[in-house]
Amino acid sequence: MRIAVTGTKGQVVSALFAAAQSHSDIEIIPVGRPQLDLSRLDSIAPAITAIKPDVLISAAAYTAVDQAESDANTAEQVNAIAPAILAQTASALNIPLVHLSTDYVFDGLKTGAYDETDTPAPLNVYGRTKLAGELAALNSQTHVVLRTSWLYSPYGYNFVKTMFRLAQTHDEVKVVDDQCGGPTSALDLAEALLTVCSRLHSDRDPALRGLFHLTAPDSASWADLAEAIFSELTRHGMRRPELIRIPGAQFPRPARRPPNSRLDCRKISQAYGIALPPWRQSLMTCLDEMLSGNPHRKETV
Repeated sequence: MRIAVTGTKGQVVSALFAAAQSHSDIEIIPVGRPQLDLSRLDSIAPAITAIKPDVLISAAAYTAVDQAESDANTAEQVNAIAPAILAQTASALNIPLVHLSTDYVFDGLKTGAYDETDTPAPLNVYGRTKLAGELAALNSQTHVVLRTSWLYSPYGYNFVKTMFRLAQTHDEVKVVDDQCGGPTSALDLAEALLTVCSRLHSDRDPALRGLFHLTAPDSASWADLAEAIFSELTRHGMRRPELIRIPGAQFPRPARRPPNSRLDCRKISQAYGIALPPWRQSLMTCLDEMLSGNPHRKETV
């Protein structure tokens, strides 16, 4: 099975390469600049068509949440218009599309976890453009939209790697404690994506299509996650900074964040049998790999 993935670097495509190493029947084909540039809409269909994939994963996105507030046109082009063209291209090729989306489509005011029936109400430009991309992908009944949250891995730029770096250089670190979500390992997400793609490639069951949530099953605040990172680094004999928990109001940023990003993942468990490990378990795996410099996992460039 040939899986094309938009983007040539970053967490998801790097994790997919790592996950595919144990699947001899799966080939991961990253497609990005200059052949495919989501800001050049006329490049999208030819680049995907030339690859002739069996499944297409739409992973690349405009993810600079704060910058999007002052660069809304680019965010809309990459996050909303480009996914529509990807969906149209996949439909023309008669292949399934798996489009990755975000918890930021919600305002975070719900008390419990959000499920797929809850009405989106994004607080910022990034969330609004990602929601538009979702709707474009869902226009075809053969495609899948997969919302996830708080991705981390040994690859790319993410919260875990930032805390890892700050722990080595700072005596104290201030972290927001009034926003909660499901910290999700990109390595776990990649394994789940391979399962989803394999099922979509071989099974026409409509229950496998549509909108799904997929995160770690348990939640944490950003400060909780930082605390777990620092504790694990201490276990490895590394220095530990003082953690200072602060409200989000003390860390003002251009884009508002949802206070509650928890996602209910029962639907994907029922349809695909997928359930991710607890985030603390996956965090230990991630940090172990970061500390060991595992030569078998290579970040794409």
